[in-house]
Amino acid sequence: MTTLRDIFTAFAPEYLERSPHLPMAHRKVISAIQQCQSGHYGHSLSQCQHGGGQHRVNHSCGNRHCPQCQQHKTQQWLHHPLDKQLFGPHFLVTCTVPETLRPFIRSQQRLAYHALFNASSEALKRLAKDERCIGTALPGFPGVLHTWGRQLQSHPHIHYIVPGGGLSADRSAWLPSRANFFVPVKALSPLYRALFKAEMGQAGLLEHIDPQVWTIPWNVHRQAQHPGRSAFTYLAPSVFTVAISNQRLVSLKDRTVTFTYRKVGSARPRTAHLDVMEFLRRFLQHVLPDGFMKVRHFGFLQASCAIPLATIRFMIVQAHPSAGQPPLRTPPPPLAARCPTCGAPMHLVMRLWTSHSAFVDTG
Repeated sequence: MTTLRDIFTAFAPEYLERSPHLPMAHRKVISAIQQCQSGHYGHSLSQCQHGGGQHRVNHSCGNRHCPQCQQHKTQQWLHHPLDKQLFGPHFLVTCTVPETLRPFIRSQQRLAYHALFNASSEALKRLAKDERCIGTALPGFPGVLHTWGRQLQSHPHIHYIVPGGGLSADRSAWLPSRANFFVPVKALSPLYRALFKAEMGQAGLLEHIDPQVWTIPWNVHRQAQHPGRSAFTYLAPSVFTVAISNQRLVSLKDRTVTFTYRKVGSARPRTAHLDVMEFLRRFLQHVLPDGFMKVRHFGFLQASCAIPLATIRFMIVQAHPSAGQPPLRTPPPPLAARCPTCGAPMHLVMRLWTSHSAFVDTG
């Protein structure tokens, strides 16, 4: 099976030669993917409990853009917000930008991605505060930034999972939303656009943006999810995914990368074909700036919020006396490594780290 590591190992040197001014963040990702599970970051030695011998497992790079390192993090992240889920309806809200704005965002990644978060989250808060919607002074929701489309093209957008309600102004009561309505998307779209424009004005960058961007609709989508767990389960695989997974790669032949994708609204898999240099360019354009947080929490879900979730759950029960609360979950036990010879569980004998292990995820 063709993997992303295979493609980078074979063609990254040529790509680097063609792109001498490649950002350092891109160079780090290229190096990490090339060295992932190669022994460069050390290895672990495990012993089969049924006499199958000892087995060596090379460590992964742990880089957040490497598809080989992100699968196990999905379940870890999924459990964390499931502990925070609340009773009642949840809404999956997606905020996108027009295609004509995408080249500008690509050229100003750190500033523009921050502005996308600020504008979209503030728009949600303002509309939720309106008495005609909910009237809440403090909603709460996590958001996740994605930058890619289905064929690796630039397509920045943010997904929010929004509990249906929020806290009153004095923080003493839960104000529920309607089961199938949080805020009107027809009002959310222009407000989100206006707030983003204001952010660009403050940064002095309006003259670098096509004025037509401010006259066309910005696509915002809202979907009700019942209960909250289904919304989290839907989003979790996307949190730690990268622009393309190894499972989508079909082949690398004659400098052409073939991969699968699905059109919006269709379940039928299709194939796309890209020259390997173009494939690498499209993949690397989704490397985030160093230190940029693509998962953020707002309102009462912020770590700095002084109101415990247990208190918020109690308020929800008071607002819905017959509802009860979602069961508290305990972390699932870690999966034991299995012997590749006989399939029996193995126990760790030792771990050997190297000086190159800065990216290695020890969890």
